[in-house]
Amino acid sequence: MGRQVAFVFPGQGSQRIGMLDRLPAREVVSDLLSRAESLCGLPLERIATEGPSPALADTRVAQPLLFIAGLAWARDLAGRGVDVVAVAGHSLGEYAALAFAGVLDDIDALTLVCERSRVMGDVASSADGTMAAVLGMDRASVNAVIGDLDGVWVANDNGPGQVIISGTYAGIERAIQVLAAVGARRVVPLDVAGPFHTPLMAPAADAFGPTLSSAVFEHARIPVSQNTDASLITDAVRIRQRLSGQIVSPVGWTATLDVLRDAGVEVLVECGPGSVLTGIVKRYDGLEGVSAETDGVDRVLEVIGR
Repeated sequence: MGRQVAFVFPGQGSQRIGMLDRLPAREVVSDLLSRAESLCGLPLERIATEGPSPALADTRVAQPLLFIAGLAWARDLAGRGVDVVAVAGHSLGEYAALAFAGVLDDIDALTLVCERSRVMGDVASSADGTMAAVLGMDRASVNAVIGDLDGVWVANDNGPGQVIISGTYAGIERAIQVLAAVGARRVVPLDVAGPFHTPLMAPAADAFGPTLSSAVFEHARIPVSQNTDASLITDAVRIRQRLSGQIVSPVGWTATLDVLRDAGVEVLVECGPGSVLTGIVKRYDGLEGVSAETDGVDRVLEVIGR
């Protein structure tokens, strides 16, 4: 009997030139790429293949490409008989998780992703903000330090020893100085386009609201853990409610790892380019991570006991 498996889907930052080169499930990829290029009005496949890197990092480009890549890897593994007991996605990755779980039709999910990327890109391009990674401190410790600082928030609680802060340029600059002084191992500014997962993104959440409200949500076939509330659910109404606050709320990835482990999950299979989420799991007791792309499908099947 194989081990208990959850599929997890990475978010923005995992994109890279060549990210489509090894994708399986080409029929899924071709159809969604064509639709995404039409919806976004951008040559997504060419940028993914040729770059340049700054173009690929654009929110409007990275988000639809990551959605398509994640869904393709998950569908390929499912076609090989891999069963999962839960799904979760990190920020943008949540949309691929919901599509795989049957909550959203593929095209509806892609439409949401393209609109999300547009409104987030529009706000980020004019926002005074950025992000930084705090290494060697937990979320509570970081919050205790930045609580009195203006314009800075915890954006991602990624796991043991890795917390992402987000906010205004001035707020992040001050937070870097203070966190370094109180014992953070490193505080690394991130090359991102805006203050994601903070109240500063409220205009994007407001603009996205009507599109999200009009989308059809079905009950999940597989329990879903979400960024704003990690408890596993299948109810369509509650899933939509949780998703509505995601743009301005922190990503509670540590809580998702806790919930998945407590539910009996033993292996997280990362579906998407790279191995960011697999790397996080290496620092977390009780779960093993493996990346479909980086480690390969044969290794995935070996790890899960197939």
